[in-house]
Order: sequence, then structure tokens, then C-alpha cells
Amino acid sequence: MHPPALSHLQAVLQDHIARGLLPGAVALIEHRGQRVLHAALGAQGPAAGAPPMARDTVFRIYSMTKPIVSLAVLMLMEQGRLQLAHPVSRYLGGFAGQSVYTPEGGRPVKREATLHDLLRHTAGLSYAWDETPVAQAYRVARVGSRQHSNQQLAQALGPLPLLRDPGTAWEYSRATDVLGAVLEVIEGQPLGAVLQRLILQPLGMEDTGFAVPEAQQHRLAEPFAKDPATGAAVNLIDVSRPPVFESGGGGLVSTAGDYARFLQLMLGGGQREGVRLVSRATLAFMTADHLGSIPVAGDILPPGHGFGLGVSVRREPGLAARPGSAGQYGWSGLGGTVFFVDPAEALFAVLLTQAPGLLNHWIELYPALVYAAL
Repeated sequence: MHPPALSHLQAVLQDHIARGLLPGAVALIEHRGQRVLHAALGAQGPAAGAPPMARDTVFRIYSMTKPIVSLAVLMLMEQGRLQLAHPVSRYLGGFAGQSVYTPEGGRPVKREATLHDLLRHTAGLSYAWDETPVAQAYRVARVGSRQHSNQQLAQALGPLPLLRDPGTAWEYSRATDVLGAVLEVIEGQPLGAVLQRLILQPLGMEDTGFAVPEAQQHRLAEPFAKDPATGAAVNLIDVSRPPVFESGGGGLVSTAGDYARFLQLMLGGGQREGVRLVSRATLAFMTADHLGSIPVAGDILPPGHGFGLGVSVRREPGLAARPGSAGQYGWSGLGGTVFFVDPAEALFAVLLTQAPGLLNHWIELYPALVYAAL
């Protein structure tokens, strides 16, 4: 990769820090098996005397949790412990007999949601970010409460009306949280223990989990109290103690180095340094487009993109407003974290910040800066 372009990438990050847009950041890039950048810039938080950002600083990665949980589901598929065509109600009884919302009071679904639907966000569920009657029902049921366990979330969510019939549209949603509850039922353990045994411990991801141990909390990145652009309060999840809600959709903390181990496995076709977690075929299945002609609700997926099993998938190099190859996949996290993997270029890149207001900015800018170095 082109060293001046990598230096420019760091200069752009440093400029954002100098302008008071974020306290600090960690950027990591690997290309053709070589780590070409692992830079820590700025400070871990906005407070006076906050420690300098370090390459092993811990970040809340929010929805970058989803690919890890999705991979765990596929590992159990390989073991014959589940089938993606199985209805969700096979594992979580509250999802039996679901209905689709209508102004008249709802109607039965045309078919049940499956585990495949959960993985690709076509189960008819929502994140309840709007003011629709379905979203209001979510809020009344306290779906996503940090005081609910995964099983309690599933019990609250299952009986609620769906936005639409399963399989008929892509809608970003609580689906991966539900997958966390499914994993717990099959494995008979809390989700955190399942992920540790299946993925985190085999890959040596020692700093990844649902909470930061007290002895390591000095390494945790913190955001500005208020968004510099809007003045809105910034409230990230409390990871100082083990949570009741181990959110499969957005609860993990990690470091750039830890997440790189996961992406090395992904880019390596399911194995890393002699440790194989899934087959090459399963990894290719996970990162293929699973939407086809299924319509996409909202603007979270950009033009030219579909969705695989836990990751967005680029269908073609054009259409989107950011560079990338066909077959590129990745995702981001609400707290201000982004990753993408480009198999055609043997490349992956991670950017970790705790600046939620800049997430969409980095989703567009970071790939441009990375591809400029090729």
C-alpha cells in the first residue's frame, strides 16, 4: 500500500480530533496478510488528563457484535444443532402464531419467520426507531430494555405484531438479539459464555465481551458528553459490570486488535493461524447476498448492496457513493465503529471511535481513505 496515502489517512483523523469532533480513534488495516496500519490517535476520552488513545483501547462496538453472533449460529448449523430453514418458534415458543400489523388489528402471517430470516433481517421485526403503531407496541413491551435478559426480550417480542410478512422485505431490526436467545436455548448457557467457547477464546480475543473487567476499565474509550455538532446528549451503554441483557445485536466491547483476529478468520475462509472454526464453504455462504430481489426498507443499505448473514454485501463496484469491490462485506456500530473486508483485494480495515454522531460520516469517508492507499 502507498505510505503517503496511509499518512494522509492518519492526518485526516488527527484533523477531526484537533477540531474537537471526536476525542480519539484507532485505525487498523491489513492487506495481503500484512498489517500496514495500526494507529492510535488522540485521547481515550474528553476529560482533562484522559490517557492517550492506545492501540489496545477498548471500545463499545455495538452492531459489530452481529457478525460474531451470526457466525456462532452458522457454526451450530455445521454441527447439525440447528437448520436455518427451521421456524424461530421451534426454539422460542413465543414466536408461534405471529401476526402482521394492519390498521384493522392484524392478520396471520403467510409463513413463519425462520432462522434464515433472522440472519438476513427479513423476519418482519423492527428496531422501533419511528412512531408507527408497531414501534409503540415495542416501547410499551420495553423491548430492548437493559433490564431484560435475552429470554425475556424474546418473550416480550414474540407476541408483538410484525411490520410485514417474513421474507418480503429487509428491515434492520432486533433479529440478532433474538438469535442470541436461540443460541442460549440450544446451548443451555448465557450468550456470553457461548460466544467465549465457540469464537472468542479459540481466536484469542481476550478483550472482547459484554463488560470490561474492573482492572481494565482504565482502557475504555469514552465519548463527549454532548455531540459537538448537535449538542445532543451522548449516552452509550454501561459496560462497567456484567449486564442482564447480553445483546447479540449490539452489546460487545472489543479492541481493534481483537476484532482483527475475527476478520483474519473471515478473510482466511474460516481459519486463522491453524485454528478452523467454520468451513470455507460456510464462510462463502455467510458473505453471499441473501436478498436478491427482496426490497430494502429505509436507507441503511446503500445502492448496489445486499445483505448476507450478519453483514452487508456489495453486489457491484458502482452505484454506491463510496469505493469498494464486488463481494466486499462489512458493517458498523452505533457508537462510531466501522469495518469492511474486501476479498478481491485481500484487504480488511477497522476504525474505532466513540462518536455516534459521526458514524455515517465515517461509513463514507473511511473506505475512501483506505482505498486511496491501494
